[in-house]
Amino acid sequence: MIRQLPIIPTILVVAAAATMVALGFWQLGRAEEKAQLIMMYSKSTAIAEEAVFPMAGDGADLWFRRSSVECVDVTQVEPVSGTAENGAKGWAFRADCVVSGDAVVLVDLGFSRDLIDVNWEGGPVTGMIAPGPRLVADPPLAELRPLAKPDPKDLPNNHLAYAGQWFFFALTALIIYWFAVRSRLTRKD
Repeated sequence: MIRQLPIIPTILVVAAAATMVALGFWQLGRAEEKAQLIMMYSKSTAIAEEAVFPMAGDGADLWFRRSSVECVDVTQVEPVSGTAENGAKGWAFRADCVVSGDAVVLVDLGFSRDLIDVNWEGGPVTGMIAPGPRLVADPPLAELRPLAKPDPKDLPNNHLAYAGQWFFFALTALIIYWFAVRSRLTRKD
């Protein structure tokens, strides 16, 4: 039976399955890295010293730290889905704030259950740096209600599920190939 196995398809399927298993183990490593990153961000929330808001890049090393900016001009305010401090779902109002020259910072001004016109002319903003980066105002501005504070525990760590998917794909490929080869060999006999 071994002599009758198709060589090139067998090599390709085994190589593909081995690659999928390797990707599964890589995802397990990523799950551990992400858990450590979330733990680091959790410690960042306790740092009392304000961070300078990142004007370039994603500023990931400063996420979940307190910061402040001076918004000298507001180019637009738009509603995005949001969650209030008390867990209610509704709208967060996000402003594009010009802070200096042509640098623009996203600022989540506050929460409302209803779509409303928000008129805010700018000014000082304090709050917490959230992924984006954006500054979640604390206290809220423009007579809005407080938004839920950014929480590192809300960052997804679905790498364990991805690892399981890769292992499942590898097993599925091997099983399907086994049935295909067995069917082919049975027809030859």
